[in-house]
Amino acid sequence: MKTIKTGWIGLGTMGTPMCSQLIKAQYSVTVYNRSKDKEQAVIAMGAAVASTPAQVMEESNIIFIMVSDDDAINEIFGGDNGLLAAKVTGRIIINMSSVSPGISKKYAELCKQAGNRYLDAPVSGSLKQAQEAQLVIMVGGEADIFTIAKPLLECLGKLVMHIGDTGAGNTAKLAINTLLGIQAQGLAEAVAFAQHNGISSSNLLTLINNSALASPFVKIKGDAIIANNFTPAFALKHIVKDLGLAANEGMTSPLGSMAYNTYKEASEQLADEDIIAIYKQFI
Repeated sequence: MKTIKTGWIGLGTMGTPMCSQLIKAQYSVTVYNRSKDKEQAVIAMGAAVASTPAQVMEESNIIFIMVSDDDAINEIFGGDNGLLAAKVTGRIIINMSSVSPGISKKYAELCKQAGNRYLDAPVSGSLKQAQEAQLVIMVGGEADIFTIAKPLLECLGKLVMHIGDTGAGNTAKLAINTLLGIQAQGLAEAVAFAQHNGISSSNLLTLINNSALASPFVKIKGDAIIANNFTPAFALKHIVKDLGLAANEGMTSPLGSMAYNTYKEASEQLADEDIIAIYKQFI
């Protein structure tokens, strides 16, 4: 067992397989999740359980967070049982959630005032990449803290890059997810257009997947369309959230703005389905 003690907060679709990678790498892990049933899988692998985020902070050297949005981050840090309530110093908090650059800057400063350090380290990739430790991880924060954290992050991803100061990782993630939203919608529109003109989805995607437009994303999401499988690997509601954050940071480009509006409209019916369920808007 490695000497660094780690904590993990957030055991959702991505958090559970990511936490599992640390356990497989022989790190001790103490976990906290609001829904206690989601802790069972990592408990079976050997994780310990904390009753509050503050307890995770007290019992860990490096704490990872993987939750849904800014509101969840505020809840984890704040209150009598939040991370900031723990009377400890020398901890490193790594926020891997897709959240706003502003919230990372806020909590990086509050952590520093308390004698701790903060990195924003969101990921590019979905469930399959999390399960296979093939995520792309973009990190903002102090370079010396990144150096300490990098070996642990390399247990989770195939590429770990320090992008810049606090919030830079979050900004890079919003840029990537803007492209993700545009690309998913473009694929959906192309398949729907072909169908409307008598070309089967299977035939069109065979052509695409053997062309210069081929990519793992197109292959995975094209197969999902063909199979009519919209089980969420990355829920549509999350792209709405990320495009909204990008808009708040000044994303006003034509394609990004169009995609944001399309996904917002679709989320009224498709929020909990996969991002490629946007296809249903065009058929």
